[in-house]
Parts: sequence; C-alpha cells; structure tokens
Amino acid sequence: MKKILMIGTGGTIASKVTENGLDPQLTSDEILKYIPTISDVCEVETIQICNIDSTNISPDIWILMVETIRSNYDAYDGFVVTHGTDTMAYTAAALSYLIQHSPKPIVVTGAQKPINVEVTDSKTNLFDSFLYAASDKASGVQIVFNGKVILGTRARKTHSKSLQAFSSINYPYLAIIQDSHLIQYITTEKAAEPIFFDKLDAKVGLFKLTPGADADILSYMLEKNDAVIVESYGVGGIPSLPQYRYYDVIQQWTEKGKTVVMTTQVPNEGSDMTIYKVGNQLKDKVSVLEAYDMITEAVLCKLMWILGQTADPDRIKELFYTTVSNDILY
Repeated sequence: MKKILMIGTGGTIASKVTENGLDPQLTSDEILKYIPTISDVCEVETIQICNIDSTNISPDIWILMVETIRSNYDAYDGFVVTHGTDTMAYTAAALSYLIQHSPKPIVVTGAQKPINVEVTDSKTNLFDSFLYAASDKASGVQIVFNGKVILGTRARKTHSKSLQAFSSINYPYLAIIQDSHLIQYITTEKAAEPIFFDKLDAKVGLFKLTPGADADILSYMLEKNDAVIVESYGVGGIPSLPQYRYYDVIQQWTEKGKTVVMTTQVPNEGSDMTIYKVGNQLKDKVSVLEAYDMITEAVLCKLMWILGQTADPDRIKELFYTTVSNDILY
C-alpha cells in the first residue's frame, strides 16, 4: 500500500462557519476523520505548514511547501496538498517550476464547500486526490478537482462558486475519476529524480490593458518590479497611437534590463502577435517576450522562478521559452 503525505495549508476545505464568514480552522488530522475509507486506498500521514485562506498565499509559503516536500520526499510515495481554491492554480504552477521532473505525484486539491457541512465536495475531491496520488501512473504536479486531473501549469479557476471550479486551459485533462475509478488519458514518462529549486523573485507585476489605460501606470509597475506581464486583448498587441506612449515606456524599461511579457486576456487559444500590426510592430521594435499558449498563472510563476536564478536577458529568454511540464507548446 502506498504511503502518502498530506500537507495542510488551510482553505475552504478546512474552514468552519463563523459570524464573519468561513475561516480555516480544521487541522489535517481533523479533515482526514471525515474520509475514513481512505485507509482502503493508501496509508496517510499529515503535516500542517499553515492554516490560511488562500487569498493570503505568498511565494514564501510556496518555498515552505517545497522544503516540506523535499525533506520528506524519500519517505513517501506521493503528496497531497490541501489548499484554498482562489489561488490554487498559482500554487500548482509555482510547484511545477520549483519541483521539476518529479517521479512521484504532487497533488493539489481543495473544495468549494467545507468538509464539515452536509453538502460538500470536500470528501470526493480529497478521496480522488489520494486515489490519484496512489496510482502508479501518476507523477509530477497536478490539481485534482471535481473528478478531473489537470496539469499544474494549465489549471485556472473558471467558476467562483460552482463545484466544477477548475478548467484545463489549452491542454487536455490528464485523467478523470468516476465512482472511484481512474481513467488515465495522458501518461508522462517518469524521470529518475526530481529537480528542486529554492528561490523565487516575487517582483513580478501584472498589468491588465483596458481602454484608455495610462502608460504611466505600466511605467510605475516596471519601476517597482523586475518583470511585468501585460495582459492585452485578443491575440495580443499594444495601443500604437503616439499619444498612448506605450512603445516608449516599454522600450525605456527593457533597455534598463526589465522584462516585459505580452499575453492575452482571452482564456483559450493563446496569443499570436504576428497577426495584427499593433502586435507585430511591437515585437519588431521592442524586446518583449510572448506567452503564446501559456496561461497567466504559469507565466507569473515561471518568471518568478527564472528571475530567482538569473538577471541576464538572454538567459531569461532562453528559460522562458523552454518547455517545463508542458507549459508552452507554441
């Protein structure tokens, strides 16, 4: 029987109802008592590294997760991280870059309803996560939620309240779980050993382009950060009329060593800045990176990981376009 370590971080799954709203209060051991049948699937031990609403997640906690998995890696066959849904996709992406080529599964899960209420998705999501973590076919970082197994670099929360909270963006589901039966669609070749990283640069900003947005805001963000992701419209581009000054701002800061990544606000199909002049001209004139089919959550975490290793523009570009856990397939 496989031995799985459950790492508790809080979230809705661990919450109790209070007069001020849901608040994470249950420990990992208390959560496990609600699914006694898990003993038929695997042996579970627990560790609690924090008990927070996932709105409070930070790169420091991601590093703590990595340290916890790394120090316990040899003692367990897999890991299940319980987490709040609001930032779960960011955490799954971050772990995908900080722990690469893991032959053991690292599953991130949670729920839209607390485990101690009558109607909840917590029990099913948690049981499915252990079922997947105990599978011989599983490896790497995934989210398991609502019967779907989603690659850690491709998950996005697309419903704020519904139980089908997460979707896989620009990539198929790895597997589905129905009535405790695992149906695996995609199996990746397992590496011999994982590669762990322990540094992130949190100074990565996100600028959402809106009609009439002032380029001075982007300039301020580039001043305060080492990299900024610009979420543009459609297939990608930037306002090109002279009064907007975006070209000048981007050129000014990239020449000073700042990194600018262009992506799209559109959830599916990714960017292609060659299609329209407003995108093509920008790539010709200014040194920017393009996200293509990468999702914003992955772009942000990948930049944090890259900038934690290097400040060299050529190396940043090389690493950005290096596929990690199928994050970019342009």
